[in-house]
Amino acid sequence: MPFRTLGLDARILKAIQEAGYIEPTPIQAAAIPPLLTGSDLIGIAQTGTGKTAAFTLPILSRMMADAPTRHPQTRALVLAPTRELVVQIEENVRAYSKHMPLKIAKIFGGVGEHPQIQALKTGADIIIACPGRLLDLMRRRYCDFSGVQYFVLDEADRMLDMGFIPDIRRIVQSLPKQRQTLLFSATLSHEIEDITREFLNKPKLVQIGRRANPAESVTQLVYEVSKADKIGLLIHLLKDPQMNMVLVFSRMKHAADKVANKLLQHGVSTAALHSNRSHNQRMRALEDFKSGKVRVLVATDIASRGIDVDGISHVVNFDFPAHPEDYVHRIGRTGRAKAIGDAISFVASEDYSALRALERFIGRGLVRKRAEGFVPGAIRDDAPEQQRGQQPRPRRPKAPQPNFSGHQRPAGGSGQKQWSRFRSRPAGGGDSRQR
Repeated sequence: MPFRTLGLDARILKAIQEAGYIEPTPIQAAAIPPLLTGSDLIGIAQTGTGKTAAFTLPILSRMMADAPTRHPQTRALVLAPTRELVVQIEENVRAYSKHMPLKIAKIFGGVGEHPQIQALKTGADIIIACPGRLLDLMRRRYCDFSGVQYFVLDEADRMLDMGFIPDIRRIVQSLPKQRQTLLFSATLSHEIEDITREFLNKPKLVQIGRRANPAESVTQLVYEVSKADKIGLLIHLLKDPQMNMVLVFSRMKHAADKVANKLLQHGVSTAALHSNRSHNQRMRALEDFKSGKVRVLVATDIASRGIDVDGISHVVNFDFPAHPEDYVHRIGRTGRAKAIGDAISFVASEDYSALRALERFIGRGLVRKRAEGFVPGAIRDDAPEQQRGQQPRPRRPKAPQPNFSGHQRPAGGSGQKQWSRFRSRPAGGGDSRQR
């Protein structure tokens, strides 16, 4: 089925032809016709199947058919959970609307707000935003959404996981009751179904593939390995030249930095992507990964949303995901657009219950595999000096430390426990939720 049979505006057809699109993906072919008629819609499909174009193309086509407004005002609002995804959607919208007189703005935290405020003041036809920064600007009365006709929630399941639903409710209260609302997600949980009943009006459901089914083109393997040997196993596997574009998932931000540094120490070009890094650092890491400047990108789940990169050869779950839905999202980063990809999961003893829950969730067992030639203990995460073939440095004896009465106290000894009570505790961390 060619795109021209879907009833899209001629300017859109020209743009997507210039972008190299030949025929719509299944989610696009199923979603575009009902969206062109004005129906609310729930779109469920795996990551990498073309969901962005599925909602963008019909919205652009309908906007061109609408009568022009006298004053500039926002007509379409798209919410996404992370800045990377906002940037990716905005790039796609600009490509699809290149032959249309539309103004597009992106809103997210981590960068200066002045250009975003100016874009809102001058009027943007389409706004693509993260909920946190957008709600902040709304509270300061920089946003007028009285003319919004099209509202999109992308990656709705991740919005739910990140706790954005209360923010979204506040944003929705400022939108007109009469609007077309679209919700897209890779999975459809009971919680997501509750949200659709709250935000959508008699929506049509378009579901490609089985519910929460990982991409069929991805080969999924499990390596059982101790926590301390994970980094050694990863370095061993990376000796395979076919692992030429590898996305590694870590559960925590500090762990992502630690893995990236270990790989760099062993000569593997690597970058890290997580919410503690600045916007420019994150964009640079993503561009270096896309261009092939770095072979491995180590990311957290939150930061990985919006990684729309063709050609990822392998996804490695360095830390096994706590929730099956996260696994589905992670491995969907490879095997995109019918390409072949591998998903490798490292499973330690504490991950066995999560692995069994995942296998029940996807309705299949994952193949266990052993790495040929891998020697456990050769490179260990808990022995940085031994892994470089060096002897541990001898510890220097601690110098006597003064106590609060002004006398010298020998290091160690009977006063150690009492002394430790006066040491300062590290300050607690702040809210790390992405805006």
